[in-house]
Amino acid sequence: MCGITGWVNVAHPLSATDDIVRMTKALGHRGPDDQQIWASSHVQLGHRRLAVIDLEGGRQPMHKSVAQKNYTIVYNGELYNTSEVREELLKRGHTFTTVSDTEVLLTAFIEWKERCMDFINGIFAFAVWDEAEETLYMFRDRLGVKPFFYTQLGEGLLFASEIKGLLAHRQVQPTVDHFGLAALLSLGPSRQPGHAIFKGIHELKPAHGMKYNRDGLKIWRYWDVPVQKHSHSEEETIVMVHDLVTDAVMRQLVSDVPLCTLLSGGLDSSIITAIASKHYETQHKNLHTYSVDYEGNENYFSKNAFQTSQDAYWISIMQQAFKTVHHDVVLQQKDLLALLQEAMRFKDYPSMADIDSSLLLFCREIKKDFTVALSGECADELFGGYPWFHAQTGGFPWIRSIDERQAILRPVWQKRLQLKTFMHDRYEEAKRGMPEFGEDIARQQLFYLNQQFFMQTLLERKDRMSMATGLEVRVPFADHRLVEYVWNIPWEMKCVGGQEKGILRRAFAGVLPKEIIERKKNPYPKTYHPAYTKGVQQLLANALQGESILYELFNKQQLLDLMDSGGKTFGIPWFGQLMAGPQLLAYFVQLHHWFEDYNIQLIE
Repeated sequence: MCGITGWVNVAHPLSATDDIVRMTKALGHRGPDDQQIWASSHVQLGHRRLAVIDLEGGRQPMHKSVAQKNYTIVYNGELYNTSEVREELLKRGHTFTTVSDTEVLLTAFIEWKERCMDFINGIFAFAVWDEAEETLYMFRDRLGVKPFFYTQLGEGLLFASEIKGLLAHRQVQPTVDHFGLAALLSLGPSRQPGHAIFKGIHELKPAHGMKYNRDGLKIWRYWDVPVQKHSHSEEETIVMVHDLVTDAVMRQLVSDVPLCTLLSGGLDSSIITAIASKHYETQHKNLHTYSVDYEGNENYFSKNAFQTSQDAYWISIMQQAFKTVHHDVVLQQKDLLALLQEAMRFKDYPSMADIDSSLLLFCREIKKDFTVALSGECADELFGGYPWFHAQTGGFPWIRSIDERQAILRPVWQKRLQLKTFMHDRYEEAKRGMPEFGEDIARQQLFYLNQQFFMQTLLERKDRMSMATGLEVRVPFADHRLVEYVWNIPWEMKCVGGQEKGILRRAFAGVLPKEIIERKKNPYPKTYHPAYTKGVQQLLANALQGESILYELFNKQQLLDLMDSGGKTFGIPWFGQLMAGPQLLAYFVQLHHWFEDYNIQLIE
């Protein structure tokens, strides 16, 4: 994976490269192996490289000439059907000078232009400059695994893999208006698709393409989930799910650098680990696996409706069954606290607090020995693994705290932001953009919303925290062929046997140990240590000593009561299942530092 930046201005020539150099350097963590800048009269492109495939031949920006026309690409991602696409392009008369997927992708664009999306399978964000047309084409993968942000600047356009890349340009200011603030405090840490909190900065939505030339900016959707009747029997569906998941994992095991899997002992990560381990066995290798836990958690963990158990027992079952070389990463409370501010900077806005900083620490440990890891994100989104799929409540069920969010604001900001109304409007807006569903409409709408909002939050978290360490994390359950098939499986079949993700469990019943197949879903682990609560209380107390923006936005006494209670007075998770108690205090710490570190200018 990599970091990409660009600046195009078709009305006036671009001369100095100071800004594109700063933009590219701002993404240095995404590509520690190489930095390259390419400049032409109307376009400048920057690339930071994390070398994974074709370590010598895959340098970017990459250029190619066909029929005396010149094209240049910057690309962040991986293709998982490189060989098939290359073979088709060879049949059509194209030649290749490298074995990199970058050249295959660029050649596919040259051959099919906007239609190239119909032929590629992977995770990606990329831009191609067509010199003859003086047009910049940009695309983002179907599920939004890889990021892409942009802003229009006068008669030009800037893009970057992360918001910080845009803010590194001298003419882009870190301003947030009332719309952006309302989005942050009502939907956060999820975001409205296409919006990026900062005024004037936008996100290219998943499954969208756009082009910029003298005619301006054009954006279009190139893919969406298909809505059709599921025609397979239960047994046929079990076979199809097994084969599609297996193929997705196998394709993503291709790497020229060391690869491992993340293993919690839950269903999703265990499936990936089992498939990868069997593949490594054919090569007479042992797969390395990694899990995360927290200092002292065995003494303080108390099971609840969301986290019914710790992971160690199930991890040991998997390790013994598949003979993996397992690594337990145990995080210290002081490190979680120390990285809260840094995790926010990698995200570019306050987000999931120590749920983020713990992943950042985890990825740093993995990166010491590995460059690529496979992870189980998106399975719950596809197969309905979250509680809200089983007890539909309407709206965004991962945000149950909107009344509490509104109440903690100062009256003047309650009136200005109207968080509850704002969130309702975004919900209705999202529903208007959905396909038409013929059956089980309410649940299908929930799946669609979950994919657009909650899943995007988890994918963004995984991308930023992993790429901050130079680790590439692949997510096989985001394979669009699997998504297309599973989308139309009826709910009763998805939950066959009365089990959450029942169809997925049956698809791998002959592969995984029985205990793993029957294990109830557990979310990503968090710390329960009282030392962490005390530490984050102190961080918030330090933030509140001066003239913090928190006093401007929130009721002072409620903030102090919240801090003194360790976050308990809020009474409900801020977001999802994990952001409760000390995690909420940590969120306010991040919010304070965001305004200070980014010098946020709050405007009407």
